[in-house]
Amino acid sequence: MSVTGVGSPSLPHSTLADTVLERLTTVYGGAADPGRAGPMRAYMKDVAPFLGLTTPVRRSLSRTVLEGTPRPDEADCTAIALRCWALPEREYQYFAVDYLRRHARVLPSGFLPVARHLVSTVPWWDTVDLLAAHVVGALVTADPKLTADMDAWIVDDDLWIARTALLHQLRYKDRTDADRLFAYCLSQSGHPDFFIRKAIGWALREYAKTDPEAVRSFLAREKGRFAPLSVREALKNIGA
Repeated sequence: MSVTGVGSPSLPHSTLADTVLERLTTVYGGAADPGRAGPMRAYMKDVAPFLGLTTPVRRSLSRTVLEGTPRPDEADCTAIALRCWALPEREYQYFAVDYLRRHARVLPSGFLPVARHLVSTVPWWDTVDLLAAHVVGALVTADPKLTADMDAWIVDDDLWIARTALLHQLRYKDRTDADRLFAYCLSQSGHPDFFIRKAIGWALREYAKTDPEAVRSFLAREKGRFAPLSVREALKNIGA
């Protein structure tokens, strides 16, 4: 069964989200560093404004925000993520990604449309890649029927949705569906965008840690189908 939706997901009521967002905006906002914000925004190609919080500072602040809060359910996770995504500064989205990674086990199959919304809204590699590997990948592991959605995502016109499909097995190791991984890479082998070509190489490089010969054989068999960038990335740790 496919559960992917393309509309905006509804925002559920969550008392926990009310508490977390009030604390979050107060704590993060109070620690903003305008001197760092500009360079951080420039490094991320102006995808969003920043508060100027370094990763260690942000994670320390997050612990303060979450101190004493209960374990969330699906509605809490959805509300926190969507409300963070509605805020302009990027660090709020980083908070949401970290929160979803931490509580991925409570997310059911029905969370996939929310994940799609997060991937495709203010998209850039800094949020997309973590959502792909730690959230979408976890959802598919828990419910293998969601592979049908990944089969649709890999040919989506939105390159970030396709990149997510390429990367969702990144942490699977010996549980990787190699045939599906190779088919996904082939389906996007002619894509002109750097982020797809890089993702192909990254996905293959990661699987090569588990089965290097399979990756070598695949690339030899499909010689000429992939951009040099993809091949270099795939073989970086195992050689030709």
